[in-house]
Amino acid sequence: MLVTLALVASALAAKIPVSSLQNIRSTPGNVAPNRFIVELSAPLGNTKRDILSRETHELLYNHMRKRSVSFQVDREFNSPGVFIGAAVTLRDANDRNELASMPGVQAIRPVIMVQPPQPVSSHVVTGVTDPAIPADTESTHIITGVDKLHAQGIIGKGVKVGIIDTGIDWTHPDLGGGIGPGFKIIGGFDFVGDAFNGTNTPMPDPDPLDQCNGHGTHVAGIIGANPGNAFKISGVAFNASLTAYRIFGCNGTTPDDIIVEALLRGVSDGQDILTMSLGGPDGWTEGTASVVSSRISDMGKIVTIAAGNDGADGMFFTSGPGNAIDSISVASLDNTVIPLQNATVLGVQHDPITYFDALPLPVIDTLPIFATSTDTTVADDACDTLPDSTPDLSRFVVIVRRGTCTFVQKLTNIAAKGGNISLIYDDGSGFEDIDVGNFTSALIQAADGEFLVNEFASGANVSLSFPQTGASTQFPDPTGGLISSFTSYGPTNDMFFKPAITAPGGNILSTFPVPLGSFAVLSGTSMATPFIAGVSALLFGVKGNSAEVGRGARNLFETTAQLVPSSLTDGDPLQTAAQQGAGLVNAFQALTTNITIQPGELLTNDTANFVSLHTFTIKNTGTQAELFKISHVPAGTALSLQNGTSFFADGPVPLSTDFATITLSESSVTVHPGQTQEITAHITPPSSADPSILPVFSGFIQIVSANETFHVTYLGVAASLKDVQVVDDTNVFFGIDLPVLTDPAGDLLTNATNFTFVGEDVPQLLVRLDFGTPLLRADLVDPNENIPTTLNKRSTMSFPQDVAGGTSAQIKTIGPLFELDFQPRNTDENDGTELNVFEFDTPTFANGSTIPNGLYKVLLRALKVTGDPTNEADFESWLSPIIGVVVPSNASDST
Repeated sequence: MLVTLALVASALAAKIPVSSLQNIRSTPGNVAPNRFIVELSAPLGNTKRDILSRETHELLYNHMRKRSVSFQVDREFNSPGVFIGAAVTLRDANDRNELASMPGVQAIRPVIMVQPPQPVSSHVVTGVTDPAIPADTESTHIITGVDKLHAQGIIGKGVKVGIIDTGIDWTHPDLGGGIGPGFKIIGGFDFVGDAFNGTNTPMPDPDPLDQCNGHGTHVAGIIGANPGNAFKISGVAFNASLTAYRIFGCNGTTPDDIIVEALLRGVSDGQDILTMSLGGPDGWTEGTASVVSSRISDMGKIVTIAAGNDGADGMFFTSGPGNAIDSISVASLDNTVIPLQNATVLGVQHDPITYFDALPLPVIDTLPIFATSTDTTVADDACDTLPDSTPDLSRFVVIVRRGTCTFVQKLTNIAAKGGNISLIYDDGSGFEDIDVGNFTSALIQAADGEFLVNEFASGANVSLSFPQTGASTQFPDPTGGLISSFTSYGPTNDMFFKPAITAPGGNILSTFPVPLGSFAVLSGTSMATPFIAGVSALLFGVKGNSAEVGRGARNLFETTAQLVPSSLTDGDPLQTAAQQGAGLVNAFQALTTNITIQPGELLTNDTANFVSLHTFTIKNTGTQAELFKISHVPAGTALSLQNGTSFFADGPVPLSTDFATITLSESSVTVHPGQTQEITAHITPPSSADPSILPVFSGFIQIVSANETFHVTYLGVAASLKDVQVVDDTNVFFGIDLPVLTDPAGDLLTNATNFTFVGEDVPQLLVRLDFGTPLLRADLVDPNENIPTTLNKRSTMSFPQDVAGGTSAQIKTIGPLFELDFQPRNTDENDGTELNVFEFDTPTFANGSTIPNGLYKVLLRALKVTGDPTNEADFESWLSPIIGVVVPSNASDST
């Protein structure tokens, strides 16, 4: 059957009626219908490679025509040694199976739609000449040692960085004010055009100018903003040459075949570094953009990719293409300071009150205050219409408490009484950027708000002014120096170490398109990623851009990084390496050390595939002998699952002090100039960790000399991944036991049901994945087949609950309905990622052949992580009630 997969929103623990799912016809939010990237085997021989590649493409197309596969070529890839293939649209998605059997086809992957980069928070300022521009002490450069490199004249001269993003406003004066030879931005290409939104036709052109989005311009400034601007900031490698590859329009998504094209264009253009602040939840290393990125890294280029902003969804939720095995996935650290503004308190003695905005509120007059409630504990302040006794608020600064309803609702009720200027005081939720719509308002801290309310209640004559100049402040970030809570957690489902390294990404000031304000403060791993690209440019500038330097960059950054705690409370463990990677980049040490430690990562895998014995080497390329002391520094063990469930714990993921133990072959060692010393480490998982909550343990083997500190990072799982439940069989989300068949109206199919496949008369399969699966498939089987299943525990069918051993050949199927590789897990977010709905539109098997009229059951199978696809015992399985295919003869003739 032709399958349409939709992602349907729900909320954890909510009993949402299945009838709310009626009339679902959309394709998956991240998969382009009928579109595939076909990878072809590389042509043989070393001469005339382009011609041979061209012949390889034509051979594919000829085979497709001979087998009556109707297709359209969307773009071709012709980079021998990296990637040869084509992106195609098939008239019938079922022809994918036919395509897979053709000569020269190495792999077929669906085209994935990538969401546009979305910063976690943002503040836009009016321009570089604005008198209210806050000073910036370049705190991000100070905490990473970049300032010390700049002081030595190391600024990335001669290094080429390709930025794959939304384009760049190359007219920006602090980015050089032009494009082409002689400018900072030496060139680029627009693959899509302003109007492209992911659903229409791209309109490419040679000019990568972006003055409608801004994300890429912010990224470019982090790498290369010129010093001497009004903000007193500079890029990490401000003398590097930048190239802009625009892959997003002003709004909307982009398909990953365009990302692949941009990556290959970057290689062809001779970029030393490629950086991508984009992606989406994936969990696997197998996406096309991930595979291509990893191959480019293997060539000796440096590829930096955002780790993702899905920390709220917990462990094993890494982002693609950041999952690229050999590229550098970057986590975010909150900046130590935030550039904010102060209001002046008049009438009573009080320090200036800091409010969360990068620019002064546009209030010229000094105004008295009015509190909507004199009770500072009220939970729903101004959530309802204000009383008739409320005065005209147009001449006041209104003070209102946060809580219960949205900020906009509070401000709307205040506006109904004439109020147009207000300050909202925090209720303990956190001092942060808030959404106030089009109102003139900002958040202040709880203590300041309570002071103002109490003074108002006492009858004191309190007023506020909002200085338009000179009131900026460097506000200490309460989470500064910690991993940003939004940073996605690893590792990948196939146990690769992601993210790799951390850089400042929370509350980062950088360039923005001139028409949109020229400068902005944004937060996200999108901001951390170009920081590492900039450090990479400094590295190439010092050590040369050889392939050897490029391939060793990630290892160098990891072993010299700074360890990050999980909180600012003494005694709390270090943050799990599954979120901080190897730690905060230490650019100065990485570029100046004479010590090389390899490898930087020790991966023990899970307990079923455990690797306990590891070695690493310490090499001294300096001129003096170095004595190193070697010790174990554990990080917090992340408790992945909610206790007693198969659901992942939301972030911040709880950490335990049940650490792994490590036995080292040496506790100290002297390494002489030119020599290399090998160290053996025997890693034992936490002894009392509960495998049912999937504990991910990690830590660091620290190597300390008189002047420098290094470490090797280790990570593993104190459980068998094969034991982790993949398919949700509970009723937590929808009040019904999953999986389940329904009709499009949402009615449950508990008894045998016939379908004509005419109009709306088609079945739907609802599936929720608690964990990722390498293979998800559904087949039709005979209605009388007695198949052992694992997920029909509450059904009325009398199937054994334990799966017998054997191979997939022991199950007699009539035909496949669908087969999907490397599926990510679902979430408990109300954002459309909680449930998979497979709608069977037509009575056809996956190979396009017609399903005969008759009675069947649907057999769903999900391969467990690390499972063997040839062993039926490694699948979770579920069998549906009987469905009847009763297609009228006239309808059958038309399918």
